[in-house]
Amino acid sequence: MQIVPAPHLPVRDAWLALHREDALLPELPIVDAHHHLWDRQTGRYLADEFRQDMAAGHRIVSTVFVQCRSMLRTDGPDAMKPVGEVEFANGVAAMFASGTYGAMRCCEAIVAGADLALGHDVDAVIEAMLEVSGGRLRGIRNPLAWHADERVRSSPVTPPRDLMQNAAFIDGVRTLGRYGLSLDVWVYHTQLDALFELARLVPDVTIVIDHFGGPVGVGIHAGQTTQTRAAWSASLRRLAALPNTRLKLGGAGMPVFGFDFAQAERPPASETLAAAWKPYFDVCMELFGAERCMFESNFPVDKGMFSYTVLWNAFKRLAASGSMTERSALFSRTATTTYGLTVPGDE
Repeated sequence: MQIVPAPHLPVRDAWLALHREDALLPELPIVDAHHHLWDRQTGRYLADEFRQDMAAGHRIVSTVFVQCRSMLRTDGPDAMKPVGEVEFANGVAAMFASGTYGAMRCCEAIVAGADLALGHDVDAVIEAMLEVSGGRLRGIRNPLAWHADERVRSSPVTPPRDLMQNAAFIDGVRTLGRYGLSLDVWVYHTQLDALFELARLVPDVTIVIDHFGGPVGVGIHAGQTTQTRAAWSASLRRLAALPNTRLKLGGAGMPVFGFDFAQAERPPASETLAAAWKPYFDVCMELFGAERCMFESNFPVDKGMFSYTVLWNAFKRLAASGSMTERSALFSRTATTTYGLTVPGDE
């Protein structure tokens, strides 16, 4: 796999500070179903930085850490190097489980990065991850986002074009079923049909589709919103027909979506974000329903476009017309059931 510098927006704290909001519905329990932690040349976002964002008014009760090639082991076989990321995330989880930082459970679930192209040989890696995870390992994610247009890029890792059709990779996904682990997937809307074929082959594995299913708004898709939404929604409809699929709503702070809020003089307000995302949110709710959808921050990746408080306010505005049962599902219950969490205060 080719690794290039991450195409993420830089975090500009001074710019983010130009717009502040109080948290809406501050007592609503939230599970942040998708975030990262790292210490890189491009920036540091570890427990302290994340805790500062989470302490800005919303009631975050639990979080799901998702692989981002952070704190990999530097020695041993390449296949085992991602075990280091699980050790790291579990250490952060232990910090919060101590009660030192209150009742919030950071990294309560861990989605790791075992190379599924190892096929049946991935067993040894998963066993090693389980051993160091403190019982928190819930799923696996591999880099899958690929596009023929090199301007469409959202990750420092470019996977092989047809990895989802690779026989060894499919065997690796099947292996997850034996361990009761889910598969998180970040793909572009142009790959959703291939994902459908994969999900159909592994009915006993829960497939969690990240970031709204990846409707692309840059490169050859720039200015093609109507066409993109039509193709995206048609492919999502097929996936929604499979009972083993779930959908994460978020990630739209990545430039690949085509939103240009980061180019403005001031950061966007939550009303602005909610209005921009509503067409996508409405389709997701229609196809999957609240019981199979969950909100995610995708921080710190999305922090280059808006603050944590504004993001969750936007989600709360999007869900405002839903019932209490639907809001509970979107903000905590779907993530809780998908990742086997035990979240306090989720009524």
